[in-house]
Amino acid sequence: MKLRFSKMHGAGNDFVVFDAINQAIELSTEQVRFIADRHFGVGCDQLLLVERPTRSDADFRYRIFNADGGEVEQCGNGARCFMRFVHDKKLSGESEIRVETAGGIIRPRLEADGRVSVNMGEPVFDPGQIPFVVSEQALTYKLMLEDEMVEMSVLSMGNPHAVQYVDNVDTAAVTSQGPRVESHPSFPNKVNAGFVQIMDRQAIRLRVFERGAGETLACGTGACAAVVAGISRDLLDATVQVATRGGELTIHWAGVGTPVWMIGPAENVFEGVIELG
Repeated sequence: MKLRFSKMHGAGNDFVVFDAINQAIELSTEQVRFIADRHFGVGCDQLLLVERPTRSDADFRYRIFNADGGEVEQCGNGARCFMRFVHDKKLSGESEIRVETAGGIIRPRLEADGRVSVNMGEPVFDPGQIPFVVSEQALTYKLMLEDEMVEMSVLSMGNPHAVQYVDNVDTAAVTSQGPRVESHPSFPNKVNAGFVQIMDRQAIRLRVFERGAGETLACGTGACAAVVAGISRDLLDATVQVATRGGELTIHWAGVGTPVWMIGPAENVFEGVIELG
């Protein structure tokens, strides 16, 4: 089976994107892992499928698979690449589209400067919907990681995030602590672990250990979660520049009851064909 694909990235968070409208695609977990492998396959953090919608209020369906083969609910940087892909492949002539995801409807929009903005929907704080096993909802939670207690904010941006603030993201224990947060038993579906350094009320630095992918150069939903957590704790203003290792994102949230907006780059790297057995 030969499949056409595009290699794309959003602030260094990289993707293999397939048009599943004009070619039949049914991938096994092993095939997803092979494609994502940086030595034997194409290499990516996530694999994205562009499909026909299954509901009447959407223009497309967006499916996301992590490098470990597991399907997840949402990916913000991928959403921007999704919009760029749909536009470049002339699957839609609209500058704004409605996209069905496992985490709900999102609305990416292609801006005049080539960047893509995305209405990511409202953040979810209800532990049962995240899901997060805890006795009651709170602004912050203390999580025991072996012999270490860590304070964090927990919320969903269509996928679950645990956000903690650190003095310096360069020296934060992302690679050692990230896997322990990700697989903590309090998170039945695992969680993305965010490490945030506040520069001022309008700027943060961010590293994220992503569920099923490890640390990535950028995480769109992680940036949204980090800003929402900071605004909720009155540490940040409504519009924040988020510096990741792969580039900058702008996040805006006006508060409870309003959606989170993200704007950032979406770049096509190359086109290719891969043969799968």
